[in-house]
Amino acid sequence: MASLVLVPLPGAVAAPSTGAVIAEVYGGGGNSGATLKNDFVELGNPSGAAFGLTGYSVQYLPGSPSAGSRWGVTPLSGSVAPGGRYLVAEAAGAGGTVDLPTADATGNLALSATTGTVALVTGTAALTCKTAADCAADPRVVDLVGFGTAVVHEGTASAPGASNTASVARRTSLADTDDNAADLQAGAPSPVNAAGEAPEGGSGGGPTEPGTVRIHDIQGTTRLSPTAGKTLAGVPGVVTGVRTYGSKGFWIQDPNPDADPATSEGVFVYTGSADPAVKVGDSVLVTAKVSEYYPNSSGGSQSLTELTNPQTTVVSSGNPVPAPVLLDGSVIPAAYAPDAAGGSIEALPLQPGTYALDLYESLEGMKVEVRDVPVVQASNQYRELWVDAREQDPRSSRGGVVYLGYDGPNPGRIMVQTLGAAADFPVADVGDRLNGASSGPLDYTQFGGYTLAATQLGAVEEGGIQREVTEPALPSELTIGTYNVENLDPGDPDEKFAALAAGVVTNLRSPDIVALEEIQDNNGAVNDGTVAADVTVTKFVEAITAAGGPAYDWRSVDPVNGKDGGEPGGNIRQVFLFNPDRVSFTDIPGGDSTTAVDVTGTGKQTSLTASPGRIDPGNEAWNASRKPLVGQFRFHNKPVFVIANHFNSKGGDQGLDSRFQAPARNSETQRVKQAEVEQAFVAKLLAADPGARVVSLGDFNDYQFSPALRTLTQDGVLRDLVDELPESERYSYVFQGNSQVLDHILVSPALKPQHVRYDVVHINSEFADQASDHDPQVVRVKP
Repeated sequence: MASLVLVPLPGAVAAPSTGAVIAEVYGGGGNSGATLKNDFVELGNPSGAAFGLTGYSVQYLPGSPSAGSRWGVTPLSGSVAPGGRYLVAEAAGAGGTVDLPTADATGNLALSATTGTVALVTGTAALTCKTAADCAADPRVVDLVGFGTAVVHEGTASAPGASNTASVARRTSLADTDDNAADLQAGAPSPVNAAGEAPEGGSGGGPTEPGTVRIHDIQGTTRLSPTAGKTLAGVPGVVTGVRTYGSKGFWIQDPNPDADPATSEGVFVYTGSADPAVKVGDSVLVTAKVSEYYPNSSGGSQSLTELTNPQTTVVSSGNPVPAPVLLDGSVIPAAYAPDAAGGSIEALPLQPGTYALDLYESLEGMKVEVRDVPVVQASNQYRELWVDAREQDPRSSRGGVVYLGYDGPNPGRIMVQTLGAAADFPVADVGDRLNGASSGPLDYTQFGGYTLAATQLGAVEEGGIQREVTEPALPSELTIGTYNVENLDPGDPDEKFAALAAGVVTNLRSPDIVALEEIQDNNGAVNDGTVAADVTVTKFVEAITAAGGPAYDWRSVDPVNGKDGGEPGGNIRQVFLFNPDRVSFTDIPGGDSTTAVDVTGTGKQTSLTASPGRIDPGNEAWNASRKPLVGQFRFHNKPVFVIANHFNSKGGDQGLDSRFQAPARNSETQRVKQAEVEQAFVAKLLAADPGARVVSLGDFNDYQFSPALRTLTQDGVLRDLVDELPESERYSYVFQGNSQVLDHILVSPALKPQHVRYDVVHINSEFADQASDHDPQVVRVKP
């Protein structure tokens, strides 16, 4: 479970809350029949940013206010973390046996058990409104909950059902439609503080008898539990895995499954900050609240059904663990997900025999197994690697799986983590194999989607891939390379500079021209207005020389501070390196960060108006993104125009495994606009000289089949060389197990196929030991 951090977002009742909301209200504390001693108000934060509460207040008004009724006020402080909770303890009654967990704020408001209104308010001055309409018009009201028969409420009616033994609580997603009756429901009080702590001892000890609800009842036949938001007693299961780091908790599985393949028999029990007090093989009873947790709600992730705030009784130990479900090409469907035209698939009945995402959801929390599977993404420092359990997925030439279209996401990909010691996790590269059985509960994570949390891990058999070295060029060939050097700045260790330099010198064979992406300014991520990058580039050039490469000269244009995106303070930009012994740079004054380069002359006299220069840097297509750097070179006394690119990132796009299908690729819109601007510039250059030799290259942050790349190649002004490689070699980057293309080299028609040799040089993306997360590329051309 993630914690929450909120940014203050004041709003009126008339607009659904987008920051903190009132998650739960309980006024029966200490009353007859109550277990808890105190009334409480719990706040929640469904957003992805912290919500500061200093200066805010929780306020209470009786359900049927009289002329003399006044709002009571409890001041707040601190903040609610993203996805977190915040507990406000209010007045104690004479009865009850259980204390609240340590409260995040304390007041003395005596709430009615059955009817009243609670508001989250900007400021600590008491509200004066006493009608729903007046409160909706008060901009200080951030959120409001009326319960019972309260006169003041949101929507058509108050939330029903509050009593000495029942609170009213918002549903697990914390959805706020401004209709209290629809948004909140009655149930057992379940106070949680900012630390994720529940009342110690719960209702007086762990469960002693199995309840009537089983895990398959909790999981249901869709992605959302039909029991979400309810506190269920005595759910039985056998412990199949225990996690003592990160999101702590344990998995339980019912050894007596039902006959429905759509209902999972496993579930994760979240223990908050506490280490789980169970072990694999324990038979347990769990009383807990059912929650749907979204590891990455802003990215459209699937939800993970969890049991939260558990009270657990170990009935016996040493029990056999249910046998794992084997995942392979015989059970993993070829179709990845149902198509909901971009809408949510959460309410759709699961079809595990038809869609891979449905299969994985139907096994969520259950023990699964893969055997003798290829590693398709190298291991990392977070003890993760990716395998592909479906042998029918298209393989790369070096053992990965290639991503060749939006309709082919490779459904056999699955992340493997370990529940064991970090030191025991293997180092593995793409092309290795994970032999034998790897098994454990099927989890879902923010960065990997469905993930095998291994209690048993197979042995790595090395595939032996080597870092590639491109073919040597002929003296008559001009060689041009591109390399994303991943936020390079002078503060990086010398080892990184040396490894990147070796890639240029040894693996790319010192191209005549190298376009670099992600060169940071002279003090890296320090955000003090520095934009110059001469120290960064000089250090890199010196590292190349030390590696046996040429003494490269270089050209670039410094960006406007903070306007080109990337790591805040880093001011990343593209840079041209060139070997003056092989190629000359045509310096044409006038290029700067805000002046647009243009085309002048015709035929052999065609030239840029500035070199180096930036293409239309004021165009809104480049907002918060890198502007293309264009330079005019001469090779064998012939002009060559080179464009270094770094299009906007895919940040904010929904993932392949999103609950929205097909997933939205919102960042794509800007890249298409960027491609339109650049395509128009190249078209203008070719209109002046149809024989112009143009090479456009770099990190385009998009696929060869994407609308952006298709826009760049429109009307034949450029052709994408990756399309001329065999499908098994079309990749420069590996993400979530997919070998895919983000980097490209495109050329104009004058550079004919018979005069062009192109190579993606695989030295990083497939290896656990990486100098960058991108593979460089090189093209050899005869102008």
